[in-house]
Amino acid sequence: MAISAGLVKELRERTAAGMMACKKALTETGGDLERAAELLREIGAASAERKAGRIATEGVVGQLVDDDGGCGVVVEVNCETDFVAKDESFRQFVMNVAICVLDNDPDTLQSLAQLAFAGGTLESARQDLIGQVGENVSIRRFERLSSKNGLIAGYLHGTRIGVLVSAEGERTEIARDVAMHVAASKPLCISQEQMPDEVLAREKSIFLAQARDSGKPDEIVQRMVEGRLRKYLKENTLLGQAYVKDPDISVGELINTAQVTINDMVRFEVGEGLEKRKDDFVTEVMAQAGQA
Repeated sequence: MAISAGLVKELRERTAAGMMACKKALTETGGDLERAAELLREIGAASAERKAGRIATEGVVGQLVDDDGGCGVVVEVNCETDFVAKDESFRQFVMNVAICVLDNDPDTLQSLAQLAFAGGTLESARQDLIGQVGENVSIRRFERLSSKNGLIAGYLHGTRIGVLVSAEGERTEIARDVAMHVAASKPLCISQEQMPDEVLAREKSIFLAQARDSGKPDEIVQRMVEGRLRKYLKENTLLGQAYVKDPDISVGELINTAQVTINDMVRFEVGEGLEKRKDDFVTEVMAQAGQA
C-alpha cells in the first residue's frame, strides 16, 4: 500500500525517528501506526544492544534546582562524540533525566532507568535516542541534594561542569558563589577533617620520599613533610582554598564572615575518571584494506 507523507510525519513526531526509518516501518507494517511505532522501538532496542560496548566519554552534565531552593540534582549522561553532545535531542534527554531524578529521588541507576516516562520508561527513551543519534548513550551518574533549613545552590559551567552546594545560615545567597568556586577549584572535600585517610597516606608517602632525597636529617625531613601536608590540605579543601573572586581571603573566611555553613557539595565534570577512546586510524585502515 502507498504510505502517505502525513502518516510518515505523524510517526516521526511520535518516535523522533528518521523519515526513511519511519517510512520503512510503515511499509513493513502495512501502514499500521501503532505497530510501526513498536517496530521502531524494537529496532532501537537492538541498536542500543549493539552499541552498548562502545566507549562513551563525551556528553553533558545537567543540573536542576527546584523553585524554592530546597532540592537540587546534577546528572551526567555520556555519548561517544562531541557532535552528539551538542544535539538538541540529546540535551533534552539529559534534562529529562534531571527532572526524573528531582521528582522521584531514585536510589540507583537501575531504579532511575525504570521510571515511567513518555508512555514508556526512561530506559526505553534512552534506547530510542540511541537509534536516533546512532551512538551509545549512557546515564553515568546522578546526585540529589535536599535541605529543610537551608538552601541548595547550583552552578553550571557550560554543559561540562555542574555543581551543587548545600548551605545554611544568615546569607545563603553566597552559596552560588561558593558553587562557582567549587567548579573552578575542584576541592576534594569541604574541610580537613573530611579528607580520606588513604589520600593523606598516599600524599605523605610521596612527600616523605621527596624530602629524603634532599639528604637532610630525619627531624628536618619530618618537618618538611608536615609542612607539605598542611599546604596540600589547604589547597585541596574547600574551606582552605583561596576564594576565586578574592584570593586574599579563603573560602572559610568568606563563609565565616557571612555566617554561613556549607554542609555538602557535589561536582560533576564530563568524562572525569573515564578512559578516553584512542583511535588508531592506521590500524583501522589497514584492517579494512585487508578485508577488501
